Amino acid sequence: MNNDNPLVMAYMGDTVYERYIREYLIKQGISKIGELQARSLDFVSAKSQRRHLENLIDNNVLTEDEIEIVKWGRNAKGPRTKSADIVTYRLATGLEALIGKLYFDKKIERIDEIMKFILGE
Repeated sequence: MNNDNPLVMAYMGDTVYERYIREYLIKQGISKIGELQARSLDFVSAKSQRRHLENLIDNNVLTEDEIEIVKWGRNAKGPRTKSADIVTYRLATGLEALIGKLYFDKKIERIDEIMKFILGE
């Protein structure tokens, strides 16, 4: 498995992160697809992921090792995006890399803790 590539970790992290968001929104009783999609943007857009990451850091939720993983993902050279500025996009990639790395390291309880904080649970 190629878990030494931060963009591969971010690719997986994006999927894991979005699954948590979708499950959360569905459990909120939202049943209209358009509304699910619109509400998910509060969590899955690069801008919102940056905001959630900064909130995790500001509230000392992440360990030093986890912050290093975020930096590892943030500093990876990846494709350009037009949906967000480069700093926002890279910070979002850092969050996704963290989630992906935790997932492959089988640290699901830690992902649960981080996602509960993001979701305000």
